[in-house]
Amino acid sequence: MLRVRRRDLILAVGAAAVWPPSARAQQPTVPLIGFLRDSSSEASTAILLAFRQGLKETSPLIEGQSVTIEYRWSEGDYDRLPSLAAELAQRRVAVMVGAGEVAAIAAKAATTTIPIVFVTGDDPVQMGIVANLNRPAGNVTGVTFHSGNLGAKGLELLHEVAPKVTAIGLLVNTNSPAAAAQVQEAQAAAHALGLQLHSASAHSEHEIDLAFAVLEEKHVGALLVPGNAVFTGQRDQLVALEARYRLPTMQNIREFVIAGGLMSYGASITDAYRQAGVYVGRILNGEKPGDLPVIQSVKFELLINLKTAKALSLDLPASLLARADEVIE
Repeated sequence: MLRVRRRDLILAVGAAAVWPPSARAQQPTVPLIGFLRDSSSEASTAILLAFRQGLKETSPLIEGQSVTIEYRWSEGDYDRLPSLAAELAQRRVAVMVGAGEVAAIAAKAATTTIPIVFVTGDDPVQMGIVANLNRPAGNVTGVTFHSGNLGAKGLELLHEVAPKVTAIGLLVNTNSPAAAAQVQEAQAAAHALGLQLHSASAHSEHEIDLAFAVLEEKHVGALLVPGNAVFTGQRDQLVALEARYRLPTMQNIREFVIAGGLMSYGASITDAYRQAGVYVGRILNGEKPGDLPVIQSVKFELLINLKTAKALSLDLPASLLARADEVIE
């Protein structure tokens, strides 16, 4: 028995000596993706499912098997994003996802070599994330569901729902780089419709509560909520406040209406994250981000929650219901 063991040992050592060291060291590596978002994990369940679906459509790539994802959440605190992006860059992730305009800016500032795929509802050129949509160049590309007239269109639809309302509220996150443009666009649209616009800023759950109280003091009769990751994450809170203050509210994402909000007009945020997952997969397969044009959502949809309209005692015009892409009863 002792001779057999010794012989096996000699054979094993001999095989190791003959086999090339590079071949012995060659092990399949699992790509590491960094995911940075200016919200919380609890508020991102739907978009993560969509992102993972996009990954599956490419190779397929499955989290925990053929790919690993490291997440960084700022919990609505934009000041944390630069350090979180730097952490992911130090981990030398294969691709970094900047989920939201501020997260995308932080990711871009953290690295000029790691490929970055962003998702934003704002204009990525205006935000300085890319210089050109068709050929972004460098290490950055992504998906935008931005529309320059989205706020104005939302205000027009809101005016149709509540034609007797003369004072409209605007909820903005002034920490966002897009806030100034959102306010300017809404003010111009309100002026064109002969409406008064009162804005209130909020950066957190507590401040959203305070903002609604401020808007009540201004006697606003309806509310416009433009796109922002903090507001997306707090959509359940916004729906509850809409009901409490009896404010017809327009948001830019369908998830708000599904949660019980009155109306939304905009592109599908979940589809944007699915497309981002596809782009991450293509980059991991060897394509360069600078060669991938920024994907622009071209289909915008109007959703109306009829149950919420009835709870708010709203008599919605038949013409508006006919134009809706989806009516939830």
